[in-house]
Amino acid sequence: MEKDIATPKRTKEILEKYGFSFKKSLGQNFLIDTNVLHRIVEASNVTDASGVIEIGPGIGALTEQIAKRAKKVVAFEIDQRLLPILKDTLSPYEHVHIIHRDVLKADVSQVITEQFKGYDDLAVVANLPYYVTTPILMKILEEKLPVRAIVVMIQKEVAERIAAEPNSKEYGSLSIAAQYYAEAKTVFTVPKSVFVPQPNVDSAILRLTLRDEPPVDVPDEEFFFDIVRASFKQRRKTILNNLSKHFNLPKTEIEGYLNDANVESRRRGESLSMEEFALLSHVLYAVLYK
Repeated sequence: MEKDIATPKRTKEILEKYGFSFKKSLGQNFLIDTNVLHRIVEASNVTDASGVIEIGPGIGALTEQIAKRAKKVVAFEIDQRLLPILKDTLSPYEHVHIIHRDVLKADVSQVITEQFKGYDDLAVVANLPYYVTTPILMKILEEKLPVRAIVVMIQKEVAERIAAEPNSKEYGSLSIAAQYYAEAKTVFTVPKSVFVPQPNVDSAILRLTLRDEPPVDVPDEEFFFDIVRASFKQRRKTILNNLSKHFNLPKTEIEGYLNDANVESRRRGESLSMEEFALLSHVLYAVLYK
């Protein structure tokens, strides 16, 4: 059996064998630390009954570790140059299926129906490219795919923003959007030194445990998220200023609605909990869409 892919020596050999050069535009950074990979798979609680969706397998370093545990792995890879490499590195694992497609343009729900029929346990486990982290995560969450958890390695700063609590500088519309669909937890941080090429920032493993139901009741999801985004539009401004500008309504009128929702008008978006945003969305929806 060949040595693990994720060692500096083996990674170098694979890249040299195929004359592979990194594309900055695709945010390619390959992990060369097997311990980190083991910890990612550990955090995902994958078993021999699990189906796993991976995004951006690279040369197969994480894929290999998932494949040792899971019943089946389906990985989306956008870079055609990596397909022959993956065919080679993952040849011992017949239960790994690579799809050459941009996951953002893919019908993931359809793929799940075709590839994971009869599976009760599905998870997303991936080392995501920094430049598309948020769109990929939001796609998975908004499409309400039947996955139990999403465990991803992403930029540390983004992981902190997603898992942030109110009244912190990291807390914002992304925190609320992600936590509306899932419980978010930063599991551990990963130094930039364990990648080739080395990125400029450290990473973190984020675990999102999908909720059966959202934690708050909202009149309309799109409207709720619109209110949230508007409230953070200019972080230093009060919620009164931000909402007045967003809806193009007099401040006196918005202040009345804030009072109805029991929200003090001088507060800033970062001080409001998800529950408060939900109540505010009910009040505003009732008057703006009556």
